[in-house]
Amino acid sequence: MAGTLQHPGYEQESLQRACEQLPCRELQAGSLLALMGQPEQCCYPSIFIYGHRASGKSHVINVLMKGLELPHTTVSCVESVSVALLFEQVLLSFFGCDAVSQLPRAPSLSDFVRVYRQQASQSPASQTRYIVMEKAELLRETDAHLLPALLRLQELVEDNVTVILLSEIVWDQFRPNTGCFEPLLLHFPDYSKGELQQILCQDRHPSYSAEFYSSYINILLGVFYSVCRDLRELRHLAALNFSKFCEPLAAGKAKETDTHKLWKNIEPHLKKAMQTVYLREVSSLRWEQMQQTEDNETGALRGLSAHTHVELPFYSKFLLIAAYLASYNPARTDKRFFVKHHGKIKKTNFLKKNEKTSNHLLGPKPFPLDRLLAVFYSVVDSRVAPTASIFSQISSLVTLQLLAQVSHNDQLDAPKYKCAVSLDFICAISRTVNFDIMKYLYDFL
Repeated sequence: MAGTLQHPGYEQESLQRACEQLPCRELQAGSLLALMGQPEQCCYPSIFIYGHRASGKSHVINVLMKGLELPHTTVSCVESVSVALLFEQVLLSFFGCDAVSQLPRAPSLSDFVRVYRQQASQSPASQTRYIVMEKAELLRETDAHLLPALLRLQELVEDNVTVILLSEIVWDQFRPNTGCFEPLLLHFPDYSKGELQQILCQDRHPSYSAEFYSSYINILLGVFYSVCRDLRELRHLAALNFSKFCEPLAAGKAKETDTHKLWKNIEPHLKKAMQTVYLREVSSLRWEQMQQTEDNETGALRGLSAHTHVELPFYSKFLLIAAYLASYNPARTDKRFFVKHHGKIKKTNFLKKNEKTSNHLLGPKPFPLDRLLAVFYSVVDSRVAPTASIFSQISSLVTLQLLAQVSHNDQLDAPKYKCAVSLDFICAISRTVNFDIMKYLYDFL
């Protein structure tokens, strides 16, 4: 039943407190409790919980473990860069420092099992002990014997211990090729739009009514739900843009019920924020300062986002500028822009029928590597030798998805690229190196 948790062996009051901290995850919490059984019973050796990022896996586990006061330890596979750290954390949580001191300097799996079994025989578990492994997909990159051993750790150490693996990938992609003990599977689905609305509305500002904040969250989800369903990211966006949503109220230009006016005020800021979903090039404080700076400028909003302020090496900026010029300028105009003493050439003299449409409307066109380098050496101020560093920076731009390689991998002699950034982005990059790119764009002559 939604909103309640019931399970024998636990106090109903503790279950109710835990349930209040798990909105829209009561069903998954109840299923997990059913798999875990009563505290004094011997639980299943391993449980595999999977679901997308920010679907509530870690939150449900932490609330149940702490709220029901179950003996447990939580191990982050990101922080445990070696198996020795993993073994030490488990032994320290369950048996203390004396157990850790019995491990050798570079403990093996057999050393960990031996020490754990000795400690468990001296201090047998009155309740099931739980080892929670976060980001468990990283275990696939460790010793091939570690994951199969963890899945059957209960049998190896002869103790009432259960290993709970939290992962973002399904078990079929997780299972070792050599085979292993099969854990119980529990799936955490993504939050629906209604569930996200319900959860985000719990963070409302006390100075405003619940209906007003609910309308704000509804507008926010209407913009971002199609591209982002990550609860943590949406919560960050909601906190970041709420002050901008309330500006007409503070200025006395609108009331809480004037949804249309509030939407018109927040719309351009949400569109800019959409360009930086999942990105953290700048802090939230810096983002707010940028918004205030743009609002104080005269004229229309420049449409710049935090993504336009991404830090790049000096020559990478010129490479990106050259790539943009090569993508949006016809190849035969390179002489017009980059060759000295080319003579006066009017745009109408070489305007073709199929070029009457703006190149920016048609989209970026591919260009070969040699043209990119020719434009690059023309726009950069200082003389640059064609070193391996320049070519490696081109590869880095492709990795950052600022450039897109469009040629096949077998065309090693003549790779082709396309520039994948917007005009606002390249204008912001150009300003950082004092380069007026608008003078070199054919569409803006």
